[in-house]
Amino acid sequence: MSKKIKLDDLQYELIENYKDGFVLNELENKFTDYFYDYDYVVGDWAYGKLRLKGFYESNNTKCSEINNISNLKTYIKENCAYDCKYFVIKKVI
Repeated sequence: MSKKIKLDDLQYELIENYKDGFVLNELENKFTDYFYDYDYVVGDWAYGKLRLKGFYESNNTKCSEINNISNLKTYIKENCAYDCKYFVIKKVI
């Protein structure tokens, strides 16, 4: 399912696309330099609007429990609409 994506001057790979939640033009409209530092960006849909959140690899020094990609399923379950569409992109270095 791997799909390459270029946002600004950064390369990403689409690694999860639950319920076809990935919509490139919506991501491009929401994506800002705030997300440059993150290893992953997760987009989820609530009330027809895309929300983005950044996550880090577990071994990244900036990683904490709230932004650890290994806690993604918990984040989806506790912070997103039930069974919502979502996607995960990973920065390609």
